[in-house]
Amino acid sequence: MGWRQFFTPVRSMNASEAKAYIEELGDEGFQLIDVRQPAEYRASHLPGARLMPVADLGESSGDLDPDKPTLVYCAIGGRSRVAAQMLAGKGFSKVINMSGGIKAWRSKTAVGPEDSGLELFSGNEALTEVLSVAYGLETALLEFYESLAGQVDRQDVREMFQRLAAIEAKHQQRIVDYYRQARGGGDDEESIAGRDLGDTLEGGLTTGQYLDLYQPDLQDVGDVLSLAMAIEAQALDLYQRAADRAATSEMKEALSTIAGEERQHLRQLGELFAEQTGSGEGA
Repeated sequence: MGWRQFFTPVRSMNASEAKAYIEELGDEGFQLIDVRQPAEYRASHLPGARLMPVADLGESSGDLDPDKPTLVYCAIGGRSRVAAQMLAGKGFSKVINMSGGIKAWRSKTAVGPEDSGLELFSGNEALTEVLSVAYGLETALLEFYESLAGQVDRQDVREMFQRLAAIEAKHQQRIVDYYRQARGGGDDEESIAGRDLGDTLEGGLTTGQYLDLYQPDLQDVGDVLSLAMAIEAQALDLYQRAADRAATSEMKEALSTIAGEERQHLRQLGELFAEQTGSGEGA
């Protein structure tokens, strides 16, 4: 490859353009690569990103599809520009550098190592088992919101928790519908709810972990919505990472579909946040 790779021209997008590009392509239409170090990734990363430090990219890039749109980012855009040039030099035809890096990203991010939450999905289980786990995570989050609705004093906050619970109930029903299709009918609600996940919520973290991590004021509508967006970002991240390691195309498609719905929820919550607070915080 040699030094000539660093002069390979590559396309760049700023964070806003990259976000729109991701929305346009859908969750199966692109590869999102974080070329920072593992500690940086653990602290914060774009939902669904695969960790490939720039120093290891020469070896790890063999796991990528060179014909698929590939969006590369780092902290501020320097390492990712080098990484994008390396990939372009290796024949990646649609590689894009996100200028400004994650520091310019104004939407919610995920936390934790690459294997965070993946103990919930082995990658080899039946589709119905995957959907049962997804249903359990939705149920836990719904019950979390309902529980908090009964604990807060402010009426507007109580109503917001109830509204969030209603959103989760709709998604829960969507998963039941997928489960029915996978089984070809049957007693869906009873059979899908077979696995006890304890207090693990969407995204693979527990209620205590989310509250400790974000320390929201649960009497404030803005903080409540910000927490909800953080949970959805974590869920999107988990489902996309699980889809990347799925053993079958059927499993990959199911997990990618659920990830796409989490992305829609995140967008919906971002709009609700702006409506409630007058803030432009992105989803």
